[in-house]
Amino acid sequence: MSLTFRPCVVIPCYNHGAMMAGVLARLAPFNLPCFIVDDGSEANTQQALARLTAEHPQVTLLRLADNAGKGTAVLHGLEAASRAGFTHAVQVDADGQHAIEDIPSLLSLAQRHPDDLISGQPVYDDSIPRSRLYGRWVTHVWVWIETLSLQLKDSMCGFRVYPIAPTLSLAKRVTLGKRMDFDTEVMVRLYWQGHTSHFLPTRVTYPQDGLSHFDAFKDNVRISLMHTRLFFGMLPRIPSLLFRHRSQHWAKQQEVKGLWGMRLMLRVWQIFGRRAFSLLLWPVIGVYWLTARPARQASQQWIAQVKQTLAQREMAEPPRLNSFFHFMRFGHAMLDKIASWRGELQFNRDIVFAPGASDALDMTAPQGKLLLASHLGDVEACRAMAQREGSKVINALVFSDNARHFKQIMEEMAPQAGLNLIPVTDIGPETAIAIKEKLDRGEWVAIVGDRIAVNPQRNGEWRVIWSPFMGRLAPFPQGPFILASILRCPVLLIFALRQQGALTIHCEAFADPLLLPRGERQQALQQAVDRYAARLEHYALLSPLDWFNFFDFWHLPDAKEKE
Repeated sequence: MSLTFRPCVVIPCYNHGAMMAGVLARLAPFNLPCFIVDDGSEANTQQALARLTAEHPQVTLLRLADNAGKGTAVLHGLEAASRAGFTHAVQVDADGQHAIEDIPSLLSLAQRHPDDLISGQPVYDDSIPRSRLYGRWVTHVWVWIETLSLQLKDSMCGFRVYPIAPTLSLAKRVTLGKRMDFDTEVMVRLYWQGHTSHFLPTRVTYPQDGLSHFDAFKDNVRISLMHTRLFFGMLPRIPSLLFRHRSQHWAKQQEVKGLWGMRLMLRVWQIFGRRAFSLLLWPVIGVYWLTARPARQASQQWIAQVKQTLAQREMAEPPRLNSFFHFMRFGHAMLDKIASWRGELQFNRDIVFAPGASDALDMTAPQGKLLLASHLGDVEACRAMAQREGSKVINALVFSDNARHFKQIMEEMAPQAGLNLIPVTDIGPETAIAIKEKLDRGEWVAIVGDRIAVNPQRNGEWRVIWSPFMGRLAPFPQGPFILASILRCPVLLIFALRQQGALTIHCEAFADPLLLPRGERQQALQQAVDRYAARLEHYALLSPLDWFNFFDFWHLPDAKEKE
């Protein structure tokens, strides 16, 4: 274990003295320090715990004078673990029902996701009471509603790894459930705070002679009240929950895996049309702008950088250059996306070419081309371009393991979109071969050049080129430019900006082909990225509200800015 990852075990115990010897015996092979919290147990359990503590030097016994509940006991153990310098705590129930042998797997997940909650996902045998099983499913449904997500697969399992600092910070800000309502509430509220959960299937057995402290009436009332609190707490968080992935650096984001959201948008659009959808944007974006602090700060940073650059160049500021209308522009871009899926964007009405753009594209040329795009403007215009008579097949590289879900919904509900998605996690030889085959058939391939890939590190270093952008150095991915040089095909820059009420396509030649000579490869790569960054900056100043990178663009995740 690294110095920055120091795990221990926390066991809340109430009258389970007879079972603790077996639990500690199963924990012994892992050599983990253990905090047992005696939650006001009776005398026989107190004596048993005192004897076990004397026999196991790695065990620390903490006592609560009165029975305060599982939640209180767990937090008491976490506080003691924090004072002792531990960063993570494995919560194990004292009744021996958990597969303690899975602790190494849980800790491995915790090391990969140190800020998140790691939980067992129970795999039950026939020992589980039917009433418990049905009750758990009721809680699962409520949790999915309270988080507007299916991410939390099981919120009631007491076998989990807590990141100690975020959990204690949460407990200081809000009052958490003290008893059987604790496990679910702490998981949901950590999720609200941006600390999601990761799950590991684990066997759970209910011992025949097991002692349960679940009070069917009192605990069900507590759980019902907890879900009531969480439901009403969810309501003002709806925008931030729906858009929460926009607040992270893109390289650390995970795409939403469910298809129901996109299906719902398309159904609402089909029934009410775009005008009704547009009216809903104002309250939704307003609440999101107020609640999504990281995204708002990134937007304000972008606006400030643009204003500074415009002032230095003695250029006029466009109207409504503020973060709220930046958010509104993004919302309207989402509506353009839906219209594009439905084939409702039309050339010469919704989409127009900037001077020279049509000639640069030259759709009649038989040769395949690489379109170097970005997250400046709405590249959904490419779909409408693909629908034109005699147009090329356009393939888009999407850096996401989950892009197949987006592709599925496109094929189900908008087959006329005309844009093929190629999901990739990194640009390697297989990707280059697949793209080369498409180019040889005369198809076009679009790839963005302003975001690092999902798997961006090699030998501990980011595969980026730092280039001047808006007066500061920013990281750009090497992959798209190296790929372009391998493919030996014409490379075009393309942007679709909202100007004068229409999506305006700007296109210009970038290289034919892009050459990176072996002896001067790094220098040539730097020059190519510098040219791309300069043109990206040029078009961004034309329409700064079309910038859809809602994160600190000038930083790598967890890295210091290069100046």
